[in-house]
Amino acid sequence: MKKIRWIIFTMVFLGLFFVLEGCSSQANEDEKIAYISSHVNSDYEKMFKKMGLGILFDYHLKLPSANQSWVTIWVEGYRNGAAEPVRITEISYGLSPNQVEEGLVGFGIINPNSDHPLFLLYSPTASVSPHPVEEKILDPNATISTWDYAIGKEAIGLEAGETKILAVYRQAENSLKTYDYQDLKSINQILDESLTVLLLKIKVDEKYE
Repeated sequence: MKKIRWIIFTMVFLGLFFVLEGCSSQANEDEKIAYISSHVNSDYEKMFKKMGLGILFDYHLKLPSANQSWVTIWVEGYRNGAAEPVRITEISYGLSPNQVEEGLVGFGIINPNSDHPLFLLYSPTASVSPHPVEEKILDPNATISTWDYAIGKEAIGLEAGETKILAVYRQAENSLKTYDYQDLKSINQILDESLTVLLLKIKVDEKYE
């Protein structure tokens, strides 16, 4: 009788072990290299608006494997439907001593309606101070301009090496439509119909020391 009970106990224990092990393996397979969400109406955004500095896009970024991740955030500028963009600004960082890291990343345009706008990028461990660009990107004579987050407040996962559009800034002569910012066809339409387009992008790669 005791032997039968022991056999049953052992079988139940092993069954639970394999179920839990399977769940753990599945969780690891499903885990993304990064998670990002828009941080709308953050303190940074409110400060920009209150001081009349310009436009700011703020995000929350989490890196579950920060010690094996390399983050690149950059801004592409397009004028009059140009096929090749101008790289406005960029930051790269990674290989943290910590396994997990999270914090705010963002992009700002100071005095976007002036002849000499300034651009800035920031992250928890790297930043680019406000600076102009040599090539004239923004058009101070544009009649219409609009900007929007390309992702929502719900965190989305990024695959290793995946490029994600985070924000879009546009200038045009006529009314501006609403588009799906994650659809390549829609982005091409935006480039064709706008005087100026700025695309804020992010990519997180797997990297080892």
